[in-house]
Parts: sequence; C-alpha cells; structure tokens
Amino acid sequence: MKKSIIVPAVLIIAAMFTCSAFAADKAKIGMISFEKILQESSAGKVMQKDLKAKLNELQGKLQAEEKKVKDMSAALEREALVLSAEKKLERQRELRDKADDLKKMNSDYTQEMKILQNKRMNQIQKDVFDIANTLGKAQGYTLIIEKKVAGVIYAADQVDITDEVIKEYNSTYAKNK
Repeated sequence: MKKSIIVPAVLIIAAMFTCSAFAADKAKIGMISFEKILQESSAGKVMQKDLKAKLNELQGKLQAEEKKVKDMSAALEREALVLSAEKKLERQRELRDKADDLKKMNSDYTQEMKILQNKRMNQIQKDVFDIANTLGKAQGYTLIIEKKVAGVIYAADQVDITDEVIKEYNSTYAKNK
C-alpha cells in the first residue's frame, strides 16, 4: 500500500518541477552595431572630426617637408654642373638623408594616427559597453551582442537596440562634456 502511494506522489512532484522549468521566461536578446554608433553618436562624430583635423595637420607637415626635399633636388640639378665632385656628393648625401627623414616622418605620423584612433575607439567602446550593460540590466536582456564581432548574419530589427544605445550615449556624452 505504501509503495502504491509513494510512486504517484514522486511522479506528481517531478512533474511540478518539470513544468516550472518549461515555464521559464523567454530569452530577450539585443544587438548593437558599434560601426553605426561611431557614425551617428555625438562622441563618434567628435572623434572623426578630431582625427580628421589631426590627419590634416600631419599631412601639412609632411607636405612641407616633401616640398623642401623637392626644392633641394631641383637646386642640386641646377647646380650639378658648377659644383665640384666633392660638393656634389655632399649635397646628394644631404638629399638622401632628407628623403630618409621624410620616410621616417611619414611612418611615425602613420603610427601616431593609429595609436590616437585606437585610444579614442577603445574609450568609446568602453563607454558603449557600460551603457549596454546598464540597459541590459534595466530592461531585462539575457544577452546583448555586437553585430560585427559576433558574426551575425541576420537579426530581426526588433533585436537591434543600437538607436537606443546611441540615444543614451549622446545624453551621457552631453552631460560629461
């Protein structure tokens, strides 16, 4: 008699636990596009403007140095016939040194731009991740992914919360500025 009561009771209890597991909330997934945030957010636009200004400044310096090298080359060509062999070799060496300096300057400026861009991108990325974490907790998201990094091939528009993140980021950026 005891066995006939215990078996159904265990089955009923097991069924209750199984039903509650199947009744769990549906996963809420969000997706953001960091690329779109860089293009449309206030901070992204300021970053692009600053990087463009810095690039123009560095290109101006490079062009000035390039002009000096061209002028030296033209002067050497004009004076080549009247210069002594020793003076001519000295000027050619100076010209090669200036050309090498120009190449090094170009390389240094390229590296400087990459470092500046990475620094600014990392700061924006950190800010966006903080905002996404806050939004995720506040709105009950199970998962928020970045579109490009996650390799998303298709996502419904309902899952894209990029505009919401941009709106929040713009307000946060305006307060901090």
